[in-house]
Amino acid sequence: MAKTVVADIIVPEIFERYIIERTAEQARFGESGVIESDPEFAGLAAGGGQTVKMPFWKDLTGDRQILHGTNPLDVNKITTGQDIARIQNDANAWSVNLLARLLSGEDPMGAIATLVGAYWARQDEGILISSIKGVLAALDLEGGDPNYLKIASETVAGQGVTTRLNGTTFIDALLKLGDAADRLQAIGMHSATEGALRKLDLIDFLPDSEGKASIATFQGRRVIVDDTLAPRAGTTDGLVYTSVLFGPGAFAKGSANLSALNLQGGFGSEGVEFARVALNSDDVMINRRRFILHPRGVKFNSATVAGDSPTNPELETANNWTRVYEAKNVRLVGILHNN
Repeated sequence: MAKTVVADIIVPEIFERYIIERTAEQARFGESGVIESDPEFAGLAAGGGQTVKMPFWKDLTGDRQILHGTNPLDVNKITTGQDIARIQNDANAWSVNLLARLLSGEDPMGAIATLVGAYWARQDEGILISSIKGVLAALDLEGGDPNYLKIASETVAGQGVTTRLNGTTFIDALLKLGDAADRLQAIGMHSATEGALRKLDLIDFLPDSEGKASIATFQGRRVIVDDTLAPRAGTTDGLVYTSVLFGPGAFAKGSANLSALNLQGGFGSEGVEFARVALNSDDVMINRRRFILHPRGVKFNSATVAGDSPTNPELETANNWTRVYEAKNVRLVGILHNN
């Protein structure tokens, strides 16, 4: 006897594509252009293995040569570098009990389907922030502080105008990229930092072209408020904050289409699977992902990764990252400051 199951109502392939699109739409870093969907990365994520290697040509160097009647030109060469991204594999599962559905008079599974895109957007932002922490820690170890402005005082007594984020120190952060500073078009910060800048009348609001809520800007750069950029305690007392300037496409993302992989049994696909635990009257939805979310120009060398995919604490580990692009071509600058 034929019967209608959840998988008939929610078509897995369409649903997975919807989740991917909703995740991109609801990610604040995606909206601002910091995360760029890249078809090449989607193709790489669909391949095998745990890492993908991305070779690139380094820029030409050396001074021009003056032609001479008898002396030959010196012959130079072009060299290559290699960026490496780690493929992420994660999942989550949600269950709905029949009795809960009957008593509530609502459709819990429908609510889960509506909310899952925003859930994954938050997870992606957690991955992005953890990656930034690891990248900045790695850059700090390089010496000379490339892509990193550290002005914070580790004690309340030492805090002042020069240790806080303001118009002047912002310019100092931009100058970390020198003549490439115009590439930095957004800044991520904690809500307390945004509040401190508001009190200084340094936050402007621009109308959105699509009629949505107005867009906050600081010194002409779009503001992304995210409390995942949580402050740490100063060495002596007080708080130390990290704000981050981004260029467009600082992070690239690509997702494999797991709905193309059929299950050996059950309903749905490897991307979106539905199951029924009959004796418990439970419906279960499992959502799996395989994707790349990677800061361009800083390779993940997997120095200390215990499992098949790096955890957020492992992404925050400095020795897992190595800068491979020139500093000006890494599209982020960290600012360590007080409020």
